[in-house]
Amino acid sequence: MMSANYISTLMLSSSLRYSITNNQAALSKASTEATTGRFADVGLELGATTGGDVTLRADWNFAGQLIDTNGLVAGRLDVTQNRMTELGSTASDFLKDLIAARSTDGGGRIVLPPASANLQDLIGALNVSYNGSYLFSGINTQNQPITAYTAGSASKNQVDADFLSTFGFSQSSPSVSSITPAQMQTFLNTTFDAEFASPAWNTNWSSATDQVMQSRISTTEIVDTSVSANQTGFRKLAEAYTMMSDLGNINLDQTTFQTVVDKAIGLVGSAITDLATLGGNVGVVQQRLTTATDKLNAQKDILNNQIVGMEKVDPTEASVRVNALQTQIQTALALTSQLQKISLINYL
Repeated sequence: MMSANYISTLMLSSSLRYSITNNQAALSKASTEATTGRFADVGLELGATTGGDVTLRADWNFAGQLIDTNGLVAGRLDVTQNRMTELGSTASDFLKDLIAARSTDGGGRIVLPPASANLQDLIGALNVSYNGSYLFSGINTQNQPITAYTAGSASKNQVDADFLSTFGFSQSSPSVSSITPAQMQTFLNTTFDAEFASPAWNTNWSSATDQVMQSRISTTEIVDTSVSANQTGFRKLAEAYTMMSDLGNINLDQTTFQTVVDKAIGLVGSAITDLATLGGNVGVVQQRLTTATDKLNAQKDILNNQIVGMEKVDPTEASVRVNALQTQIQTALALTSQLQKISLINYL
């Protein structure tokens, strides 16, 4: 016995709407793949090999982070190197001033202005900051490392107190002319030297730490990437500039003045050597940093090629799918529009 099958417009419309929804989702996926050149859903497409892709991406991201960090470290080291070069150049010029002033009448008055200026320049250079961090503070990067040498400062007060307790008068007293070379030599080699050694240096001058900043510059390398203001070269310069600017040299007897100058010449000459060594050490780190960054860039390129090889899709095939899906959606929409126009009223 034959039976009649009924196909309603509702069933046809529902079927078309379902088709449109599915095709729109597929179109979104195909459009993404055609645009990006990679799977829209990498995990779904790769299946069991997704773990390898995730590992490659993690390595790629880590290499990128190291490259970014190395850029910041390179900037810090450049500023550090420049400051030390400037300090070394200033010290070399001052050494010439000392040699010229040693046997000159009124040498103390001649050398006073550059000594005072150089001391302030030294303090300013050691207090330089980069990207919000003080470069010469060791690991104490949020605190300015060197206190100012001015009236009322701990460093100035201590030098004044040391001079007064040793000689019985201040640096500005006319009695300064009575200080003998032997007395000055003893003062410089004991009490005054001690002010630029630990613990007095760390109490009155510096809040920097001896421990310096370290940075990872590659997957296997960690290097020192800062210089502490507590380095002996900086202390020697501070001592030389202070003794030539604030020990009453203008009123000293000529032979006593020469004793001070000779001490300062030795300190500045040694400091220049120390700064050259520090600069060389920083230069080595800069070279290692450049080499590490070059290797990281090469590694990142290799990882990227591997990731692309796993995730890439054929853009031409994806574009064909986009066009086909657009055609299907347009057809379904047209059929839906036609179905909506069907009405029993037309047949009554």
